[in-house]
Amino acid sequence: SMAREVEEIVTTNGAVPATVGILRGRVHVGLTDEELELLASSKNVVKVSRRDLPFVLSQGLSGGTTVSGTMIAAHKAGIPVFVTGGIGGVHRGGQNTLDVSADLTELGRTPVAVVSAGVKSILDIGRTLEYLETQGVCVAAFGASREFPAFFSRQSGFQAPYHVRDEEEAAELIASMLGLGLRSGVLIAVPCPQERAASAQVIEEAIQQALGEARSKGITGKELTPFMLQKISELTDGKSLDSNLALIQNNARVGSCIAVAHSKLQKARRKRNLLRQKDTTPPQPVVIGGINVDFIAKAQNPVILGGGQTNTGRVRRTFGGVGRNLADCLSRLGLAPLFLSAIGRDEHSESILHYCHHMDMSAVLQLEGKSTATYCAVITSAGELSVGLGDMDIHLQITEQYV
Repeated sequence: SMAREVEEIVTTNGAVPATVGILRGRVHVGLTDEELELLASSKNVVKVSRRDLPFVLSQGLSGGTTVSGTMIAAHKAGIPVFVTGGIGGVHRGGQNTLDVSADLTELGRTPVAVVSAGVKSILDIGRTLEYLETQGVCVAAFGASREFPAFFSRQSGFQAPYHVRDEEEAAELIASMLGLGLRSGVLIAVPCPQERAASAQVIEEAIQQALGEARSKGITGKELTPFMLQKISELTDGKSLDSNLALIQNNARVGSCIAVAHSKLQKARRKRNLLRQKDTTPPQPVVIGGINVDFIAKAQNPVILGGGQTNTGRVRRTFGGVGRNLADCLSRLGLAPLFLSAIGRDEHSESILHYCHHMDMSAVLQLEGKSTATYCAVITSAGELSVGLGDMDIHLQITEQYV
């Protein structure tokens, strides 16, 4: 439920969510409800960092990706902004144990912007910042202060090298990093909301007690962090868990706003470049075709009951139409086509325009008294189409005269 809530926050702020996971030896960038449920409920899910990817994929296993693993998937999928709770770092006593998270070296060699609530409080934040500097990672606090957040708490006692005041400045920073062609990432540290942040003193006392118990039980390596987080939640009567949930939601909001600002910035720069090169560049592509609002109803049981009976299942809404899909793909490739189509002025039109904000929709007809094209597909639990219904009459308005 938290994963879906985070995706809804991202969507509400105008960005496109793509939760990353590994299912049966294949990397998925974007997960369905069923796939999320599988990862959440399976007892054999493994924690997958850079070092684990070859083995997990070769063995056909399923797993949740760490910051390191997710950065790799995001970069290969062309996603510049990645939101998480907090990154790993140098463990306390790491100068002796060399227990340093692969998240830090990944930030030093993969050009993705990571939005997090800083470094988990259970780690050595000072040495983590030093290590990030060695790796050439640009670290910026988000907001009015350079104070580097400590995950559950807003203050760590350490200053970030830089700070960005809002999503526009963060987007400029990311664009600068990508434009330089650096092979390193950016860490944008967002403090937990004030009203739900935990007391730094309370958290530190819980950390010291949990560390002592971990040492006595011989807990180390990848088992240490989940043990510590669980123990701290118990010692703080759930306050740390509440802060954890709050910071994840806040990071999703801030990160999605940064992603939207970065997308707008890139689009504006592409337009400026097109203007500079208008004498040498080919004409703007034009796509003519339909826009559909698709409702996909998938039955839960193998047999779909007839006779007017209600079948249990899941219903989701997507935006389609061959013309819209083609214009969407070309827009994401930076070709900015002019899209010619028709929609109604009804309950669907605003959702379509919001979803297609990255496309040139300026020439799309919006017709009073007409219904936006809709399509409803009922499919079996095995994925076979049982029945499809389409209300496409508005596409008749895409006439030769209009074009």
